[in-house]
Amino acid sequence: MSVFTLDHLSSGREAIIKRLLPESLPFRRKLLAMGMTPGCQLTVMRIAPLGDPIEINLRGFLLCLRRHEAAAIEVEVAA
Repeated sequence: MSVFTLDHLSSGREAIIKRLLPESLPFRRKLLAMGMTPGCQLTVMRIAPLGDPIEINLRGFLLCLRRHEAAAIEVEVAA
């Protein structure tokens, strides 16, 4: 198992959220309200051509995050 931040994953990769890093404080409540809680599984669906935003599938819905928001989410990827 490898631990990365969400912005380092490529399309099609599955991961489990480990924790929200301190950098997420300005938008932490919004992430939690959208279901981005530790232990939740997600899949990176698409990444925009310039790398921003990143579309993920989380709890049955699609969510787009900016790269700086994704960088504040630590995930664990199955090897």
